[in-house]
Parts: sequence; C-alpha cells; structure tokens
Amino acid sequence: MEKTARPVMGIGSCLAGNAVRYNAQTKAANQHVKSLMDNFEMRAFCPEMGAGMGVPRPPIHLVGTEDAVRAKDVDTHQNDFTDKIAAYADTVLSLAPELCAYILVKGSPSCGFERVKRYAENGHHIAADQQGIFAKALSAADPLLPLEDDGRLNDPGLRESFVTRAYTYHDWKQLVAEGLTANRLIGFYSRYKYLAMAHHVPGYQQLGRMLADAGKQDPEALGKAFITTLMETLSRRATRRSHSNVLYHLSGYLKKSVSSEERQRLRKLIDRYRRGEVPLVVPITMLQHHFANKPNAYIESQVFMTPFPDELQLRNLV
Repeated sequence: MEKTARPVMGIGSCLAGNAVRYNAQTKAANQHVKSLMDNFEMRAFCPEMGAGMGVPRPPIHLVGTEDAVRAKDVDTHQNDFTDKIAAYADTVLSLAPELCAYILVKGSPSCGFERVKRYAENGHHIAADQQGIFAKALSAADPLLPLEDDGRLNDPGLRESFVTRAYTYHDWKQLVAEGLTANRLIGFYSRYKYLAMAHHVPGYQQLGRMLADAGKQDPEALGKAFITTLMETLSRRATRRSHSNVLYHLSGYLKKSVSSEERQRLRKLIDRYRRGEVPLVVPITMLQHHFANKPNAYIESQVFMTPFPDELQLRNLV
C-alpha cells in the first residue's frame, strides 16, 4: 500500500454528486460531509451499481425478520440482491485498501448505518431496526474501519469521534506499511496516550499493560490486538469531564515553565470548559500558546493536541 499525503475516505457515490440512485438522482451532501470532502481524498462507491443494478432501476428494501433480512425489489420481492450487494464490500476494500473511514447513506437499504426500515413479505412496514446490507458487510470485512452516515454526522460529538478515528486509522496504516516492531508500537502509543485517556481511561490502562512487555511478543499479533483495543477505546465518546482530566494532566507539564498566575488562569479556563461555558478549542488554544513559548517535545508529539487539521473546526462545538 502506497503512502498517501491525505487520508483516504470512502463515500456513497450519490453523496459525492453522482447520479446513481435508483431514480437516477444524486443525494445532496450536508455541510459537514462537504467539509470532510474538502479535507480527505474521497473515493466514491455505489454497492447497488456494484451489484450490477442499472440506473434507473427498481427500488429495493429490506424484507424479513429482525435477524434475517434480504434486499429485494419493492414491487414484486422476486429479485434478491442481498449477496451481490454484500460481496461488494470486499471489492471496495480490495480497490481501496488505504481507506481509513467511510461515509454511508442514511436510510439506504444497502448503505444505511442504522435504523433502516424493514418490511414484511406482504410489503407492510414492520420496524426501523436494520443496518444496510453493504454497511453490515463492510463492518464485518474490516471491523476497524470507522463508519458513519451523512445524517449522524450532524451530531458534533459523533463527527469529532469519526474524524479522530479516521486519522488514527490512517496513521496506523502508515505505520504498518513501514513494518511493525516493538519499538514502533511503543512509539505509536506514546503519541496516542492522552487521546486514549480522553476517550476511555480503562482502555488507556489496558493499552499500557498490553505494551508492558512488547519486546517479548510477536509484533504482528501484538499490533493486531493493540489497534483493535485503541480503535474500540476511541469509539467511546469523550466527555467534557474526560477531556478536562487530560487538560489538567497536560497543564502539569507547565509547572516549572510558567508563573503560578498563568497556571491558575489556565486552570480556571479548563474549569469553564468542564462546566460547558466554552468549547474545547478554547483551553486547547491556551495550552498550545504556552507550549509554543515553552516547547516540550513530548507534548508536541501528543496527537490529543491536534488529532486532525484545525480547519475542520471540530473542537469548536464540543
């Protein structure tokens, strides 16, 4: 896999502006999806087209019981596209092994992330309790791949978590391309320690224990266990309380380099963030200001400080 300058993200082809929906239309991307399209290298895919269905085409929906659904044509239920749509997940990953995340299409029987409608054989609506056929297969084919749909990306917390995991997975794939060693694994986690702590302290602690005797373990096996745990940890939604805990830890590195008055001012700012009075970007900016004046190589290496480009402005609302 070649190194890429920007992380590569998959996206439903209709969201990317291509007229591939069953009615030969596109689906308008919201402002948050558009922002991500400007900051990632996007690769567009349509599993229904990949399954050999043309444009325009008869619409499909999910039919069956909660634990066993099939993707069938709406009008007759005589045409079943389930297996071909599911198989396209492997095709996508083979065409773009560098994918670090994927934006699915809300409500789609093939690409919906959650709450996709399910119908009975007689055509009556039963519930909205499914994941799209392709989305489910993609998750099974690469459980580490961050997935969200365009609707869920309207939530600031989910959006920040999704992009954080996307950049992490990209970073990990670059490390794997270089070759896993115990030292590289330890160095990688050293940069991610505070980010992991911000999302889930038990996960952060587990990762530390996992690498305690890294030199005595097979790097490939250890790496697989490590990245699985790290991505699970980062999938936990960070809170103001957990972020504040990390901010307090980081401010401790300024104890000998800034005045007590400045440290007190910083602490009050972190307290304001914890109470919900200012967004995360405010205390982060203050920390960055102090560490710019008093450089600390360890803090500069911390992904927590800048997990994604500032222009995404994802910390302005959390």
